[in-house]
Amino acid sequence: MSNALEKRVMRKISWRIIPFIMLLYFIAFLDRVNVGFAAIHMNEDIGLSPAIFGFGAGLFFIGYFLFEVPSNLALERFGARLWIARVMVTWGLISGAMAFVQGPTSFYVLRFLLGAAEAGFFPGIILYLSYWFPSRSRAQVTALFMAAAPISVALGSPISGILLEMDGLMGWHGWQWMFMIEAVPALVLGVVVLFYMTDRPENAKWLNAEERDWLSNTMNAERAAKDRAGASHSILKGMTDPRVLALSLVYFGTSAGLYTLGIWAPQMLHGMGLTSFQTGFVNAIPPIFAVIAMYTWSRHSDRTNERTWHVALACTAAGIGLFFAGFAVSLVAVVIALVAVNAGVSAAKPPLWSMPTMFLSGSAAATGIATINSLGNLGGFVGPYAIGLIKQSTGSFEWGLYFVGALLILSAIVTLIIAGTARRARTTATANL
Repeated sequence: MSNALEKRVMRKISWRIIPFIMLLYFIAFLDRVNVGFAAIHMNEDIGLSPAIFGFGAGLFFIGYFLFEVPSNLALERFGARLWIARVMVTWGLISGAMAFVQGPTSFYVLRFLLGAAEAGFFPGIILYLSYWFPSRSRAQVTALFMAAAPISVALGSPISGILLEMDGLMGWHGWQWMFMIEAVPALVLGVVVLFYMTDRPENAKWLNAEERDWLSNTMNAERAAKDRAGASHSILKGMTDPRVLALSLVYFGTSAGLYTLGIWAPQMLHGMGLTSFQTGFVNAIPPIFAVIAMYTWSRHSDRTNERTWHVALACTAAGIGLFFAGFAVSLVAVVIALVAVNAGVSAAKPPLWSMPTMFLSGSAAATGIATINSLGNLGGFVGPYAIGLIKQSTGSFEWGLYFVGALLILSAIVTLIIAGTARRARTTATANL
């Protein structure tokens, strides 16, 4: 009976929560990286050099960094429903305002504000999932949620390419139409969140009493078990735990790789002689493989209950892909390299995000997850900016891609160091008993 009840509850909450948060992240990621498509024509229209564009595109993550921990604490305080709605409406307004950038200054300001507005969304959802799904299934659930990022690129790239073809309609550039049209879903869904999202299992009227009790008791028991194992609740501990800081460094490399792709891949492909329309469809190919890799890799991680090697091997594959992209000269070779990078970066993230809630709980989990995401997402600033600087000084993407590839190899090494340190600590603790 208990097993049947568990299956019924997990099926209900999965269908209720996962498709919806995937849709939200789909829109978030699209609004975050569509600047890469806009740059195909926008940079020339408003006078942005590669270095200026790379810096401005990366400023998103500075705003994200500064406001993410406070935003996640606000979500813990006010509830996911109200706070996620606030986040979405704010970022939708700012994303639409990107249609009116006039030059470097307005580009810098709006990218920074977009990051500040969206801060708290991703770590807030990761925290939200920890309220609803037991840890044994969390990597797979996280993978389904995060699959929205490559799906966003796969579906959004052709849409962005098509919208760029609206150039000249009503006197607007195609990239202006793209920003305006792609901002609308965030505004609409921000309102929908208020009526659809449920803060905690105890409030889920769409579950019957038996189902609510089982889920609430299961999640409470899991939190109690973490408490007995020494999981920290301290806000300060969540921000300063060495494991949190180390995982931030791991995430830094994956973010550098992910946003190098999101922001620069369209220009890399366009530079090989493709039209905007063709670029949109070719750029959609690698994320399709990323979705498959992410889901299958995370299922294997959950089934084996192993996280370290699943993160390290995926980061290594992505790093090798970037090295290959650096010296690839044909369109086919570049696409193969981008497939490896997309698949590796995407596959690394779900097992990585299953790690912090293994040793943090409550407010410490909120701040720990936000700290990893905010510090780690600075890679989204460093990667694209480094690519822009190197491209401007050398005229090529090659050495910039090597640099970001090295960051991903470093992520793999740090992951193995974290695991080795934890293993030695457990051995010492056992010996002292």
